[in-house]
Amino acid sequence: MPNTRDINVRNFSPLVPPVELQRRLPISDSVADHVARSRETIVDILEGRDDRLLLVTGPCSIHDEQAAFEYAERLRDLADRVKDRVFVVMRVYFEKPRTTIGWKGLIYDPHLDGSCDIATGLYRAREVLLRVNEMGLPAATEFLDPFVPQYQAGLVSWAGIGARTTESQTHRQMASGLSMPVGFKNGTDGEIQTAVDAVLAARNPHTFLGMDYDGNACVVQTVGNPGSHLVLRGGRSGPNYSGEFVDRAGQQLAAAGLPDGLMVDCSHGNSNKDHTRQSLVLRDVLEQRASGDTRVKGAMLESHLHAGSQKLGTDPKELDYGVSITDACVGWEETEELVTEAYEAQAGYRGAAVAGGE
Repeated sequence: MPNTRDINVRNFSPLVPPVELQRRLPISDSVADHVARSRETIVDILEGRDDRLLLVTGPCSIHDEQAAFEYAERLRDLADRVKDRVFVVMRVYFEKPRTTIGWKGLIYDPHLDGSCDIATGLYRAREVLLRVNEMGLPAATEFLDPFVPQYQAGLVSWAGIGARTTESQTHRQMASGLSMPVGFKNGTDGEIQTAVDAVLAARNPHTFLGMDYDGNACVVQTVGNPGSHLVLRGGRSGPNYSGEFVDRAGQQLAAAGLPDGLMVDCSHGNSNKDHTRQSLVLRDVLEQRASGDTRVKGAMLESHLHAGSQKLGTDPKELDYGVSITDACVGWEETEELVTEAYEAQAGYRGAAVAGGE
């Protein structure tokens, strides 16, 4: 009888269940409290109960833990200085969706050599999340594989669903059961309605196939995620961060019966993939807020110790320290300037909000 199963599969490797990894790298009571409070704060900002700007900033992807921790130390001190007006969350991304092929992130290839040691990648990713939270910073990440949240989600305060997966039913279902607020980015074509549909879907209950805490295949039933929201990131049709697009997004959200709070990604299509233009996008967002527009609740920056990006070659030891190996990022000095600008602009936002209330 001919074989009809697993014809193109080379191998199956057993993987530690989520509960075992969490036993090895447990969450302390203080970290659990920090994550819970950070999630509550983010939801309060998105829903307008907290008028601070939500700012998610950090490397496009984590490939070097030492550089990530140095960045986190700097960001912690900066976040503390602006905390009364800006709520800073560190971008800690371990999964990278690829248009075709390429390095897929620390979880999938932690040694940067194509060995794809996922077991080690999951462990190292959780170590990074623990350390960042222990420093006092909330962590943000993108969830790509629906199994990964069981290993990492307890340490994540904000999650994103990327432009390539926003339309995916699997990711909408997954988001409906996640414990933190989730931002859906508009599609790579720039179409907003796809993400609006995703937000609506994720806010509702779903039943689907998944994995439980012990690593067993199971039927998952969710109650829906009320923290789901829209992220404008531009697309092939061009940027979509200006007031015109925010108006359009607000109308589409209202038509779907959804709150009009949203975020703007200053990178990707909104910067035309030019990291030097991220500052222009953020300043436009800050001007919108200062003019009294309360719909843009937050922004995202791709930022690292040093500006730009580099290619991952055959020898990871040849990589420059603190430089992204995926999308180009702004450097630390510019990051500090932009966060300070955001802090100063918040005074204008609060003034405009008070005037609007009068």
